[in-house]
Amino acid sequence: MAAFEYTAIDARGRHKKGIEEGDSSRQVRQTLRDRGLAPTSVVHSAAARDGKSQGSAPGIRVGWRAMAPLELALFTRQLATLVAAGLPVEESLHTIARQSDKRRVSALVMNVRAQVLEGHSLATALNAYPSAFGTMYRSTVAAGEQSGFLHAVLDNLADHTEQRFESVRNVQMALFYPILLFVVSIAIIAGLMVYVVPKIVGVFERTGNELPFLTTALIDISGFLRGNWWVIAIAVVAIVLLVRWLLRQSEFRLRWDHRKLKLPIAGKVVRSGNASRYASTLAILSASGVPLVDAMQIARSVVTNTWLKQRLSEAVQRVSEGSSLRAALEGVRYFPPMLLHMVASGEASGQLDSMLAKVADYQQKELTRLVTTLVQLFQPLMLLFMAGLVLLIVLAILVPILSMNQLVS
Repeated sequence: MAAFEYTAIDARGRHKKGIEEGDSSRQVRQTLRDRGLAPTSVVHSAAARDGKSQGSAPGIRVGWRAMAPLELALFTRQLATLVAAGLPVEESLHTIARQSDKRRVSALVMNVRAQVLEGHSLATALNAYPSAFGTMYRSTVAAGEQSGFLHAVLDNLADHTEQRFESVRNVQMALFYPILLFVVSIAIIAGLMVYVVPKIVGVFERTGNELPFLTTALIDISGFLRGNWWVIAIAVVAIVLLVRWLLRQSEFRLRWDHRKLKLPIAGKVVRSGNASRYASTLAILSASGVPLVDAMQIARSVVTNTWLKQRLSEAVQRVSEGSSLRAALEGVRYFPPMLLHMVASGEASGQLDSMLAKVADYQQKELTRLVTTLVQLFQPLMLLFMAGLVLLIVLAILVPILSMNQLVS
């Protein structure tokens, strides 16, 4: 049985769209007719959205794009709640698919359910959609199924997914206002320089009097912006494209990521963010019963800094050779000392997963505090910057006016 996306017309002539299960498109069309609908289009949802790659059944679908963080968090929490209530996995998936108001998510869940109905495990069904469910997510579910505690693992995974979503959203909300303020400030200054200043200052030029340096400089800048705005726009676009191309070069990206770790403030943000992601991922995998070496390899994939990722590969090798996790992570050099001490304590007490969860929570709170402090400092600095530019423009206009008044008197 598979999921099909359909478009049909009801008895009142209204178009309806939805997801329906069936063994074939013909069966789905008959089902729709039995419900009083006239189907106009019935397409296999997987065929409509992606292609299959070669591999074991079910084949890897590479075309499905990743679920939004909120969608993934909601799906995980709903699945954890339903499985914990004793519902079979396929029935839980069917309920979630019917509950979702987004066709894309509903179609994805129905396709996963179709694989489960064919006899595949939930982890194997999720493996068919690697773009929608990350490696850590799929490995955690597989560990839960193997251990027989899928409901508990799903509950922990739901907590982890929701915490990740909340932390990212908090940082985004903190950055929204200063970014908006910066954009509005630049737009206002550009509007004054291009449209307002030339009309006002043009009056002074016609008087023939010698203009102050500030006014002359303002006129020159305004004239340059008006006459060469397209050059500036092309230059900005070219710089952005060049930077993006350079960051796609592995050697340049590696050097740049290493340099970022050494920066005074930005480096601390990068180190704390990556340490939090790595520790939280390692904690959920360890608590789910995934072997440490495999968990380290999976957790390495959530690290965004390529230099750290390279050093973590070396740490995985050292642990596989018999080294302790604390010694291996200490060799990375840029992980916070708190993380290393907590890992050592967890290894000594046999509570590594709980210690990793605590240090991940600490690092995330530290990152949130740091970003909040920077944002609070940036807001008054941005206001002062804007006020200073406006003051210069006002002075450039007022000084000639005062000079003309003195000549008249």
